[in-house]
Amino acid sequence: MMAVEVKAIVLGIAHTLCYLVGDTERGSAVVIDPVDEAQTILKAAADAGWKIEKLLATHAHFDHVLAAAALREATGAPFLVHEAELPLLQNMALQGELFGLRLPPAPEPDGYVNEGDAITVGAIALDVLHTPGHSPGHVSYVLRAAKTVFSGDCLFAGSIGRTDLPGGDLDTLLRSIRDKLLPLGDDYAVAPGHPPTTTIAEERRTNPYLVSR
Repeated sequence: MMAVEVKAIVLGIAHTLCYLVGDTERGSAVVIDPVDEAQTILKAAADAGWKIEKLLATHAHFDHVLAAAALREATGAPFLVHEAELPLLQNMALQGELFGLRLPPAPEPDGYVNEGDAITVGAIALDVLHTPGHSPGHVSYVLRAAKTVFSGDCLFAGSIGRTDLPGGDLDTLLRSIRDKLLPLGDDYAVAPGHPPTTTIAEERRTNPYLVSR
């Protein structure tokens, strides 16, 4: 059995996906997008016998980071984002107002991820790709051991991330997909921020934002 396993958890806000990536031999785990419902994430990790050691955000829109503070307090795991996402984190209340929500402050990150970084926990190795366009500091995480890219709100099944929010830019987003994600290869699975999952092959062949341009 592979030492690395991926569990997807669909959580409340906008059916956002949180991913637990676990080292099944060591019992360590990384959370990608600590969205909301911290207790649900903690239970999923406990049920798998995994200890959460790092909290990674693809970007800092509220529906992807609401559980970060509670998970950090419960586990001691550091919370990491790209530095260009700091304005979004620091303006969480304003983000909420755009959607008619009252949101708690977001936690300050414990560190930053950058293009070319390798995030490692046990047998887990995640390569960082800077994939802006949906937001300035959006990143995608590549789990080469499972031929999977966690694309956040960059690439979806049959669609792409919205670019009408502050810091969004359509041309930048399409360039991120073409230059960073498609070259991974058709055999890669795409684990996006909102269901369903897809593949690079399927999106290259059928995604209207890619085949029409």
